[in-house]
Amino acid sequence: MPHLHRAIEDLEAETRRTDPRFAEGLRTGRPCAPREYRRRMGWFLQAVALAWILVGIALPQGLLLAAGLVLAGIGTGVLSPRHDAVGRGRRRS
Repeated sequence: MPHLHRAIEDLEAETRRTDPRFAEGLRTGRPCAPREYRRRMGWFLQAVALAWILVGIALPQGLLLAAGLVLAGIGTGVLSPRHDAVGRGRRRS
């Protein structure tokens, strides 16, 4: 069973490294959603982007419209799931 204990310790260390807020919540007994499910900022950026786009259309302001489109792209990037960590880690024996 020592290998199982080591695997659990490795998992705990990885969780602490990648998402300290989630790990701290588990330690204190008040867990929050993992980082992959926290998307409040993305929705906020999308709402602000939509407002900027609508104002840019209503008052023919190309710069405001362009800024709204750029902000919408940033918000979409924040909302999209992060697949960069999946399958790219080192193999564990």
